[in-house]
Amino acid sequence: MMQKRWPLLLILACYLLVGALYAAQVPDWQAPDEPAHYNYIRQLANGRLPVIAAGDYDQAYLEEITNARFAPEYSVSDIEYEDWQPPLYYLLLTPIFMLFDGALLPLRLTSLLLGAGVIWLAYRTARLLFPEAEWVAWSTAVFIAFIPQHVAMLASVNNDSLSELLIALLLYLTLRWVTRDGIRKLGDDRRWLIGLGFILGLGFLTKATVYLMAPVLAVVLLWQYWGTWQRLFQAGVLLFAPAFVLGAIWWVRNVIVYGGLDVLGKAAHDAVVVGQPRTVEWISQYGLDGTVQRFFQTTFNSFWGQFGWMAVPMRVEVYWLLLGLSSAAFLGLLLYRFTTTQLPVQFRSRLPVLILWLVFLLTLAIHVGYNLTFVQHQGRYLFPALIPIALGFSLGLGTWLLLVERPFRRERPLLVNLFPLGLGAALVLLDIFALFRFILPSLSL
Repeated sequence: MMQKRWPLLLILACYLLVGALYAAQVPDWQAPDEPAHYNYIRQLANGRLPVIAAGDYDQAYLEEITNARFAPEYSVSDIEYEDWQPPLYYLLLTPIFMLFDGALLPLRLTSLLLGAGVIWLAYRTARLLFPEAEWVAWSTAVFIAFIPQHVAMLASVNNDSLSELLIALLLYLTLRWVTRDGIRKLGDDRRWLIGLGFILGLGFLTKATVYLMAPVLAVVLLWQYWGTWQRLFQAGVLLFAPAFVLGAIWWVRNVIVYGGLDVLGKAAHDAVVVGQPRTVEWISQYGLDGTVQRFFQTTFNSFWGQFGWMAVPMRVEVYWLLLGLSSAAFLGLLLYRFTTTQLPVQFRSRLPVLILWLVFLLTLAIHVGYNLTFVQHQGRYLFPALIPIALGFSLGLGTWLLLVERPFRRERPLLVNLFPLGLGAALVLLDIFALFRFILPSLSL
């Protein structure tokens, strides 16, 4: 058993080492929104549930303090524009804040540990879907563990780590539920439905990005119980009732605090972040073509690595190399789709594929939708869909390696089983290179 697990343990150990290096070396506050997330925890530690209000966001001061690389003479205590966020992530980190007297590094390392859970669930999901191709699981875990931007985000104080963990858990459990053998019976499904609903409710208390899993789960219920309407209704109640009860705690609070029907607090947030660049202004300045081009280029670059507050890109040659690799993966995935004659048994039903596509497309739609109003071309907003993306990337590149080896007719292909090791080594080197070549020279005082 240990022999089968050592590759995953090695991946997790390397991730924690590289992530700890980022957490310790990246200067304080040099991750997107980190001061605002930190101040949310500080307010909880002081016994107050934050409320977003005028003055929490000052665009001019943010530009000044980031340009000054967060020099000690600048205070971050008034940067509180994340006060509208749900509280679960911050409640989890409040004891760490109090135990270490507000030190930033322990908070960063706690977020890093949450990220390890994402990697483990990515591995388990890939193993579930491709039980006969362990290289897919290894390379999926490697991809998620060592994307430089992902490492940088998970090694910072940010509620993305917990929201990603809950999305990954919902995705894994949903796929495990729908790929079980046998005829679906409501009595057998009861514990799955209630469990999924409880986790979804925790997501409602963590971050709005987790909401994308609600329509995914609704589609799954329709697929599973279509035509048996009473069972569909019962299943819907079992799943969404616990989620609604947990979410309502936060929604009712927001209605009381912010008024109207602002159940998420987003209207209050949008009213406070005055001065944040808006898409209509960019279209006026750069034209529609220029704005769209910047959206795609910056989203791609910052998915892989554009550090600090989006001010530290990598060299252009690195992005060209990553674009070539991504293009090869995309073409390889198409090749896999149209040349594979023996699909894994889990894909005999189209539901698992539909679930993966829904997670990806809904994440993409949220990213595009947000950018219709505000200029936020940050590739990290695609990280909720990292498991589907990593699966596609791994399958795509692995397909090319399998084709290269096909003439040799090996019982156990060599190249594709070495692929996770090569990918991991390359990405770890890129992580370290990015930290010491781009991040520290550009962001250190």
